[in-house]
Amino acid sequence: MARTGAGGSAMRRVALATDGFGREHDAELPLLVAALRARGIDAEAVGWDEAGYDWAAQDAVVIRSTWEYTRRLPEFLTWADRVAAVTALHSPARVVRWNSDKTYLAELTARGVATVPTRFIAPGEDARLPEHGEIVVKPSVSAGARNSARYTEEQRDAAEAHVRLLHADGETAMVQPYMERIVEGERALVFLGGEFSHAMRKGPVLTDTGRVDNERVPHPDLIAHVPDAAERAVAAAALAVVKTPAGDPLLYARVDLALARDGSPVVMELELIEPNLFLTTAEGAVERFVEAVARL
Repeated sequence: MARTGAGGSAMRRVALATDGFGREHDAELPLLVAALRARGIDAEAVGWDEAGYDWAAQDAVVIRSTWEYTRRLPEFLTWADRVAAVTALHSPARVVRWNSDKTYLAELTARGVATVPTRFIAPGEDARLPEHGEIVVKPSVSAGARNSARYTEEQRDAAEAHVRLLHADGETAMVQPYMERIVEGERALVFLGGEFSHAMRKGPVLTDTGRVDNERVPHPDLIAHVPDAAERAVAAAALAVVKTPAGDPLLYARVDLALARDGSPVVMELELIEPNLFLTTAEGAVERFVEAVARL
């Protein structure tokens, strides 16, 4: 697979998978391609759905900004299986399939990981919702708060209508309590090559109620964050549930945490497919990503 570089040495080939939206909005993508090439890796960004592309010619394929995969999930999962059959895919196809539907939160809970309490309501199931407290309704397959909304107690009719709309589209709805302390910031802990790299804190996304707004900024008010021991422990517990085919650490992972009422951290999401890793916001993070790829 590898090309021959200067002096006859083997030059490894790596494709960074993206899509049309990712090419337009992933500002880190060209920086990563350049940094990998500077490291002696023949890297290129390519659309996961690019017709006729020879994935088998790559030593590895790294999923980076396939940000609209949720709209074409069956096709995307078929692509992941096909690529994994001919080269190394990161994250592995098994992990991609598991992480593409947020029902994985139920498995984290069952394994003793502190998570946001979540009820999943599949099409055909009763859509009646809890009467008290603010709640969040969203599809179990989603990214960037797509088709998500927050509802007050007085907006239960609208929330139940939201569930029925998701069911009409064949989607499973997930219902969670609105985490009141999200105003203190959602924590995003980033791991590269199995090691903690850096963390960010961002403001709340669902700042109003009773309205689906798919134009919301997914990562508002980002600032650097130093996770405490409890946050690190919950993130580690969540990642320990994930099993790769060879037992190797994941190339990358982002664990999103919120604070429960008592201040303890709980997992909101475990991002293993195409998360924004905020590499340019943390000193040395781009280099750590490149080194993790080089070790593949």
